[in-house]
Amino acid sequence: MHGSSGPIARFRRRLFPGHNSLARGSDRFEALLLKLVILAALLAIPVAAAAGSANHGRQVAAAASDAVGRQATTAYLLKSAPVRIVDSESVGTEDSTTEATWTDSRGVRHTGGVLATPGSPAGSPVPVWIDARGELTAAPRTASTAVFDSVLVGLWLWFAVVAGLVLLHRVVRLVLDRHRAAAWERAWAVYPRSGSWP
Repeated sequence: MHGSSGPIARFRRRLFPGHNSLARGSDRFEALLLKLVILAALLAIPVAAAAGSANHGRQVAAAASDAVGRQATTAYLLKSAPVRIVDSESVGTEDSTTEATWTDSRGVRHTGGVLATPGSPAGSPVPVWIDARGELTAAPRTASTAVFDSVLVGLWLWFAVVAGLVLLHRVVRLVLDRHRAAAWERAWAVYPRSGSWP
């Protein structure tokens, strides 16, 4: 739809009802609220970006802290990793915990369960992370993870603000619509009626 009946034209009339001689006070109030909602959504962008930037600094510091005392090494399976049967016609591909052994930086040998690809034979190498004691631990956060998490935090914050603003606008518009409908009913009730239209 284009022209005066298209969505852009309708939105423009809703945003700027002052040019319409039939615009009511409630229409002008709704237009003012819509302008404030749009302005607040735009102002929320730098706020969300600042929150994401602050989170990035914390994530980078946490990643540096995670890396301290952790090291990558290789574990070797002590037995074949089991094959997980999903049904009678397919085989699962999710990693399963299998007993393995690895050696830490002091030369001490450790054993424990590591995630291995189903069906991997005994002796297969599996990359793992260990802590200062040689125990298995999670991989440290990386710089790319810090960037991704920070962008996600900023986006989620902005989406939350926009969702709250949209909800506020919808609630106010619902109240105004009910008020306008009630005004129409009152005006219609006192409208003089006759057997034919004037």
